[in-house]
Amino acid sequence: MPSQWTSEQVLALAPDAASAKNGRGLATLRKWSSLGCSSSVVWGECQGSGNDPYRTQIDVSEPAFRCSCPSRKFPCKHGLGLFLLLAEQANEFAETEPPAWVAEWVLSRSQRAEKQAAKQAKQQEQVADPTAQAKRAAARQHKVSLGIQDLRLWLEDRVRQGLATVQQEAYQVWDTVAARMVDAQAPGLARQLREMAGLANLSAGGHARLLERLGQLYLITEGFQHIDSLPLEVQADLRTQIGWTVSQDEVFNRKPHSDLWLVVGQRTEVEDRLRIRRTWLLGIGTATFALLLDFAHGQQPFEHSFLSGTCLEAELVFYPSAYPLRALIKTRQEAVLLSKQPPGKTTIAEAIATYSHAFAVCPWLEQFPLLLQAVVPFREGDHWLIQDAQGAVLPLSNRLEPRQAWQLLALSGGTPLTIFGEWNGDDLLPLNVWMEESLYGLG
Repeated sequence: MPSQWTSEQVLALAPDAASAKNGRGLATLRKWSSLGCSSSVVWGECQGSGNDPYRTQIDVSEPAFRCSCPSRKFPCKHGLGLFLLLAEQANEFAETEPPAWVAEWVLSRSQRAEKQAAKQAKQQEQVADPTAQAKRAAARQHKVSLGIQDLRLWLEDRVRQGLATVQQEAYQVWDTVAARMVDAQAPGLARQLREMAGLANLSAGGHARLLERLGQLYLITEGFQHIDSLPLEVQADLRTQIGWTVSQDEVFNRKPHSDLWLVVGQRTEVEDRLRIRRTWLLGIGTATFALLLDFAHGQQPFEHSFLSGTCLEAELVFYPSAYPLRALIKTRQEAVLLSKQPPGKTTIAEAIATYSHAFAVCPWLEQFPLLLQAVVPFREGDHWLIQDAQGAVLPLSNRLEPRQAWQLLALSGGTPLTIFGEWNGDDLLPLNVWMEESLYGLG
C-alpha cells in the first residue's frame, strides 16, 4: 500500500507525549509478527507481555483505530506504532485478504454507519408536537429575558463601580452571577462570566481585556432586546452566545458546500475533564474556512480523527451565523495528501482586513483562522513575532511554548514560511507551518 502520511502527521495524533514515545518504539518490524493491508485497512499483530499478540488495525481513510490491548488511550501506542510503520516502510505491508478479525471490524464499521444513517433519516421524518414545542420555547424565552435584564443591571453596576479593585475581588463575585444565568437557562452567558473571572486576575492588559469582554457581553443584552428586528443570521449568533443550541438535524438540512477540504490546523483544550478539539479546514476551491468542533470526556476517544495536511473531498453544512465558520461533515470520501503549500494571505494587512470584516458582522468571534504566506518569525526581547515582506508584524501568543517558538525559528532560519494559526484579535497562536512542501505541526 503506498503511504501518503508522514511521521509528523501520525505523531500529531498521539494523545500525549508518552504515547508518542512508546508508539515510536513500536515502529520497527521486529515488534510485529504479521503485517497486511487491503483497500484502506492495514493491520498487524504485536507481541506484548501476554501469551497472545495484540491485534491492531487502522482504517486509514479517516483514520480510525482498533486494538485488542487494554489501554484506554486513543489511539494507543500499538496504533501509533503500526501507523508509523506504514508511513515509513509501506512496502512491508503486503496486499492480501484480511483475516477474520479484521473483516469482522470492517463489517461492524459498515453496519454501524448504516444504522447511524438510518437513525438520522428516521429522526428527520419524526414530527415533533408543534404545540408542546412552542410552549417550551416560550417558557425558555421568558426565563432568558428575565436573566438578560438581571445581567444588564449587574453590568451597569459593574462599570459604574470601575475595575480598579477587581483583582481583590473573590471568584464568587463572578460565579454568583454566572449561576444566576444558568438558572435563567443562558449557559453561554454563564461560561463567559466565569472566563472573565480569570481575566480579572491578569496583570498587564488584564483590565483592558476585561472591559472589552464586558462590552461584548453588554452588546449581547442590547441585541437581545431588539432580536426580532435583526437579520436571521445575527439572531442565530445572539442565540448561540446566550446558550441556545442548534440540533445537528437542523444543520444537516441546510445547503451543503462541496469542496476539497484541507486540514490546516488542529488544537485540543481541556475544560475540567471535557476535551474540546478544534479542527480547521480550508476549502481549496472556494478559499472558505470551516471549523469542526469535537468533544470527548476524560480518556474517551474523539469520534473522528483528522490528520493535518490531508484533504477530504466532502460536503460540509454550516451552522447559521452572520459569518459562518462552524460546520459539520455531511458526506466525505477517503482522505488524500496535498503535496504543496496551501494558498494563504500574502500580507498581514490583507489578513487583518479579512478579520476586521468578519468581526464587524460577528463581534463575538473568539478564534479566527489566519493562513499567512511568506512570513518570517523573529524574537524581540521576550516577545515572539512574525513579519511579512511589507515590514508589518504580528505578535505571537504567549501560549506558544518556548520549545515551539524556537522550533518555529529553527524551521525558518530567517527565510519566509507559511503559517496557519488562530488569531484572537490580540495575538496569533501558530498551529502548523509549511516549509516548501513539508508540513510541521506546532499545535
